[in-house]
Amino acid sequence: MLQITLTLAIFILAVIPMGKYMYHIAAKKKTFADPFFDRVDNGIYKICRIDRKGMNWRTYALSLLMANAVMVFVGYLVLRLQHGLFLNPNGIDGMEPTLSFNTIISFMTNTNLQHYSGESGLSYLSQMLVIIFMMFTSAASGYAACMAFCRGLAGKSKDLGNFYEDMVRITTRILIPWSLIFGLVLIWQGCPETFGSNITVETIHGKLQDFAMGPIAALEIIKHLGTNGGGFLGANSSTPFENPTVITDIVELISMMILPGACVLTFGKMCQERRKEEGKTKEPLFGKQGRTIFAAMSVIFLIGLTLCFVSEKAGNPVLETAGISQDMGSMEGKEVRFGIDQSALFTTVTTSFTTGTVNNMHDTLTPLGGLIPLLHMMLNCVFGGKGVGLMNMLMYAVLAVFICGLMVGRTPEYLGKKIEGKEMKLVALVLIVHPLLILGFSALAVSTQAGLEGISNPGFHGLSQVLYEFSSASANNGSGFEGLSDNSYFWNITTGLAMFFGRYIAIIAQLAIAGSLFAKKKTKVSVGTMRTDNTIFTILLIFIVYIFAALTFFPALALGPIAEHLTLWFS
Repeated sequence: MLQITLTLAIFILAVIPMGKYMYHIAAKKKTFADPFFDRVDNGIYKICRIDRKGMNWRTYALSLLMANAVMVFVGYLVLRLQHGLFLNPNGIDGMEPTLSFNTIISFMTNTNLQHYSGESGLSYLSQMLVIIFMMFTSAASGYAACMAFCRGLAGKSKDLGNFYEDMVRITTRILIPWSLIFGLVLIWQGCPETFGSNITVETIHGKLQDFAMGPIAALEIIKHLGTNGGGFLGANSSTPFENPTVITDIVELISMMILPGACVLTFGKMCQERRKEEGKTKEPLFGKQGRTIFAAMSVIFLIGLTLCFVSEKAGNPVLETAGISQDMGSMEGKEVRFGIDQSALFTTVTTSFTTGTVNNMHDTLTPLGGLIPLLHMMLNCVFGGKGVGLMNMLMYAVLAVFICGLMVGRTPEYLGKKIEGKEMKLVALVLIVHPLLILGFSALAVSTQAGLEGISNPGFHGLSQVLYEFSSASANNGSGFEGLSDNSYFWNITTGLAMFFGRYIAIIAQLAIAGSLFAKKKTKVSVGTMRTDNTIFTILLIFIVYIFAALTFFPALALGPIAEHLTLWFS
């Protein structure tokens, strides 16, 4: 518990200055580092001939899509042709077409779902030019969309900003500097960073064993900082090369949490500035609107973390019956370096902040321990990754305001803007497309031979594997119940489609909402205006999220992890 408390305390202390820094970047305020970064950014604008003119939501969304499409095309070619390119000392072959499709979509959508083993499936060139590069660009694309969305809701700027400018500033001023700092910490703690080929060593038993090498530290830090996930190695952050010590485990945890949490503070600061210009008193550091959203996310996160920890700590009754002590909890699939505490925290964080990296085997979690990461990916709003969690939670906030407005017979308002039919249709689209992808593709998987062939467990756990795979894909998380045999034509194509539509339909609709609200005139606050910055709204928002999830996903969860739990403990 001490490790969990310490990690969360560091997060709270770190997220405040980071949120302020991100606000200055999003609002183009001055920072101490401007003299250096302005020269770097201006050089990039000049070389790339970037027009920094402001954009409306349509131009912003189109720019995001076109930039991502070009990178997908180039990345796909590299993966297919990697066998004939340089920086391939281990002689890795080119990827099969459907696997290449799945991989390139996965990394461009910030999902990093891997249907291959990193050390045996990719050359060093592919690891750097495709995987690491897209870990920067996909994260920057998501954060750029979030900044544009926040500008639209806050109504402070003249437009939603410029996508290319936002992407450059996020990359040069946030992702690269912090990757360098934290990357050096990982190298100091033992993460390899080399272009040398794999090494063969003699074990204490006199056997020969190959160890995968490469630029591991570089990938490791941006996969966490950009909430990308994936891994250079197949076993991900459970291996000593990717996650050598408890110190690196905490660094990776904080790296996952810091930017999504900071986005909430950035939103709060934008709304705070608007209120200051309207003559209102100075708001707290978080800003009242940001504080409300942050509190709702934190409560849902802590509930999930508690349930996951308690479930894993209770152990496995089947193993207890077999005479295996469960005093340490359910240690199946977990590293003794981290134990139950760090494993439960890492599991909850990586699926709440939609990163997808793992320091334990999620397929071996207890039923309720596995329910939490599954549920949080289904919700896709418990902080989330690359700013997307904030955008999704604000969809629930708009929904909450709309429902309350209907109850009292008043036109709902959020941040001084009326919520009307156009906005609610787009909100409904965002909230419906996610469960539609999860449940629709899951139904297809369990009703076709191609889907059933990938399931390694015919019982309740088998359904959990399927639900987890498509929840991870649709939420752009990337972790998996790795008992699933997912490198096949069926799973490569279906999860690729789930990742694509789960990413871009939501972003386009949310930018459209931001554009619509941005164009509306502000309404004056009256006695009948519903407050969205107090404790009551926080509680209401939490209930709306859980009620929506219960109505949508409970039948599927009841047939998967819940049924497995009841069978395990009461049969």
